[in-house]
Amino acid sequence: MEPWDLRRAIEAGRATASELGLQVDDVVVIHDSDRVALRLVPCDVLARVAPAGHLADSEFEVEVARRLSGVDAPVAELESRVDPRVHVRDAFAISFWAYYEPVGSEIAPADYADVFLRHHAALRRIDLDAPHFTDRVAAALREVNDREKTPELPDSERELLSGTLGGLSAAISVERDGDQLLHGEPHPGNLLNTRKGLLFVDLATCCRGPIEFDLAHAPEDVGKHYPGADQDLIHRCRALNWAMFSAWRWRRDDHMPDRAHWRVEGLDQVRAALARCGLG
Repeated sequence: MEPWDLRRAIEAGRATASELGLQVDDVVVIHDSDRVALRLVPCDVLARVAPAGHLADSEFEVEVARRLSGVDAPVAELESRVDPRVHVRDAFAISFWAYYEPVGSEIAPADYADVFLRHHAALRRIDLDAPHFTDRVAAALREVNDREKTPELPDSERELLSGTLGGLSAAISVERDGDQLLHGEPHPGNLLNTRKGLLFVDLATCCRGPIEFDLAHAPEDVGKHYPGADQDLIHRCRALNWAMFSAWRWRRDDHMPDRAHWRVEGLDQVRAALARCGLG
């Protein structure tokens, strides 16, 4: 967020938590992008604060968490001391979550695959109306094809992303018999190593699709430990995921830190992923 918006978001999170009876003497910014994650101390609560335009996404994330809490899913829990809902204050949507102190040890590929198996099993046990992953691809494709929204994207790179997004999405979605609910973006930044075990966070990206779409967000060795995973499909999904990532970075209003670096890195990763699956 811009500095002025970040200050407003922090104050909205602090004030809302205080009104709900949580003691807040200090606020630590854990993550700052299109929305922010704040650690509130000493109550030790994580506040997720998004612009009110993302209210529907925040409400969807809370609903996903509520439903998964009843099926022993390995996900971060909503804060139990307040109502499990989204609060709106000063044009921000605010939700409150349990804070987990991270454990520094690296996550082994086999452990990553195991938590995937448990999470996917839990997702199969809940009934939730979620978009198909192709809806997200279509949204990224619209950004790429709209020169006003991505004015700095060079024509050659626009052609690369447009062809990758459209072509791979169509090819992967032909057969939907094996589709199920997925996390949507279970990359290493969204998997916490805590004293309670491995827990997925950022549930607003929940969608339907093949399990390989989730596995493609993890380090490459993880999919090899997931029984029955289609390795070729993982490679194609990884190329598609990098194309979506790149599309978001070229948006005029993207606020990801170090965006210039990630614009270049994202396109390099798209080309490398396409080459690995013979589509370069």
